Amino acid sequence: MSQLANFVWSIADQLRGVYKPNQYGNVILPMTILRRMECVLAPHRDTIGKLAGLAQGETLELLVRDRTGLSFYNTSPYTLATILEEPENLRNNLRAYLDAFSGNVADLFGNYKFDQEIDTLDTNDRLYLVLDRFATIDLGPQALTNAQMGTMFEELIRRFAAASNETAGEHFTPRDAVRLLVDLLVEPDGDVLTGPVVRTVYDPTAGTGGMLSVLDERLTEMNPAAEVVMYGQELNAQSYAICKSELIGKGQDANNIALGDTLANDHHLERTFDYVLSNPPYGGDWKASQAAVRSEAQNMAGGGRFPGGLPAVSDGQMLFLQVVASKLRPASEGGGRAGIVLNGSPLFTGGAESGPSNIRRYLLEADLVDAIVALPTDMFYNTGISTYMWVLDNAKSEERRGKVQLIDARTFYTKLRRNLGSKNREIGDQDRERILRIYSAFDDQTEDDERYSKVLEPRDFGYHEITVEQPMQLRFEITDETLAVVTATQQVQKLSEENRSALLAALESLRGQVWMDRAQFVSALRKASKNAGFVLTTPLVKVLWQRIGVHDETAVITRDKHGNPEPDTALRDTEVVPFDRDIDEYFDMEVKPHVPDAWIDHAKTKVGYEIPFTRLFYTYVPPRSLEEIDAELDQLAKDIVELLQVVEG
Repeated sequence: MSQLANFVWSIADQLRGVYKPNQYGNVILPMTILRRMECVLAPHRDTIGKLAGLAQGETLELLVRDRTGLSFYNTSPYTLATILEEPENLRNNLRAYLDAFSGNVADLFGNYKFDQEIDTLDTNDRLYLVLDRFATIDLGPQALTNAQMGTMFEELIRRFAAASNETAGEHFTPRDAVRLLVDLLVEPDGDVLTGPVVRTVYDPTAGTGGMLSVLDERLTEMNPAAEVVMYGQELNAQSYAICKSELIGKGQDANNIALGDTLANDHHLERTFDYVLSNPPYGGDWKASQAAVRSEAQNMAGGGRFPGGLPAVSDGQMLFLQVVASKLRPASEGGGRAGIVLNGSPLFTGGAESGPSNIRRYLLEADLVDAIVALPTDMFYNTGISTYMWVLDNAKSEERRGKVQLIDARTFYTKLRRNLGSKNREIGDQDRERILRIYSAFDDQTEDDERYSKVLEPRDFGYHEITVEQPMQLRFEITDETLAVVTATQQVQKLSEENRSALLAALESLRGQVWMDRAQFVSALRKASKNAGFVLTTPLVKVLWQRIGVHDETAVITRDKHGNPEPDTALRDTEVVPFDRDIDEYFDMEVKPHVPDAWIDHAKTKVGYEIPFTRLFYTYVPPRSLEEIDAELDQLAKDIVELLQVVEG
């Protein structure tokens, strides 16, 4: 396959000067798939020609599928070879050839923007040379099986990505990361993948289709008799075209790959799958999808694909996290497994009962989270940040039911000899095997596993956020500062000039006095205001005492009409209480000794979930002893003296 890929890529020699190296794929990839489809159609041209005389459109597509087993067709009399017979009409004949493809693949070349490339090639006298080279390659099913064609196309995609690695990470996930994710997904299924079986796989952010292809290869390797049916959806037009091309090359149904925004319009809405994979954009907003997403969350039973709620519009990762969970085959039908690559924010972002916290709560309480693996940094082409693989399972084995495994694989990597964009590390075969061994062992008791693996229960990530109130104790005194604050308030500014003057006169009359009880101050304030010819309203009284009063622990506790202490909002605080701690017991032990007058406002208690990955795997490293530091300083001083002696000598 590598030799054939080399030959195909060598055709890029004809593109030099006209195209930059990172643009070669714009021609090589669509021409490769065009030649593949031509070779696949070759034995059936007569049959398709006859059927085309009987039907058109979807009916013809069904007839072709029934008679030939193919999911696409072309009704043109042209081939690349016959197009070359009319050099003066290359451009027009090639376009006519492309336009004759069935509707389910016709958009493929449009999304490659291949029409523009035809113009560029023809204008620069390269079109004949390129067509001539491709017309000689045998890419038919007899020469290349679907699996071999897929492998070759993957190799071309890798070369295309390597030539433009400054942006490759947007649509191309490194294969070492994909292999790890795929192996984690299929690891529990080794015993059941025997004999003829059908497995469906789906990627809602398909990119160029790399994840689907690797999972297909892995399942076929585990069981050559397995039939793998792939589905996907991709927003970027060119990535969609590449993905669709590859799946057509593998003999997959072209209709299974859709173009469009998965969040706003899921083209596979009614389907569920055995395996789901995704590497969504990190930190990408979902403003463009907002109306459709909110409508689905509010109007569909159970929230549709978003039963846990919605995160901030600025970050759509957690929407895709819910999407992959929602696309799993129901547990009653055997269940499914999903893998998704995310950055660190979905682990902890958002406070109790925020959108992200509620999404974590849903996934954990539904026992959907099987494992989370922390990956090394600098693993991806366009980012060096920390990334994590989430593995979801809605039909866990008995051993893993009600458990979540965290694996710290941040130090499991092999350095690359040269950087590929931001990527300078990869998960080598030994690294991947070690991670899989830790996952399979499902243990945190041995010394090695304890260091890199934690097996916890969903409730271990939950907490109550309690609101701690302290009584209001205010001291009141009229000063230049408090008068300035009162005068600047909106409510006072709205008063008529006469009433404002009367109020300020009343306040001035209270100078030189101090009140340690709000009730007494309010009484004095009302009396002084009345004497000044202005009757205070209750709302304005509240504004005045709030602006004038300052906290003083020696003041009288302010109470409401029922005799209960009023809380001071300025002193309000929150405490996080893990689920395994009784709230009242925690409060009595951790809070009461420091603020004896405090109490819990139970009406404000919230439930939150977070996954403190870094804290759980933190290892304390004691500082060096003073003796060790002193000895090092002494040695450095001696070294400096020796160097000075050498210089002076």
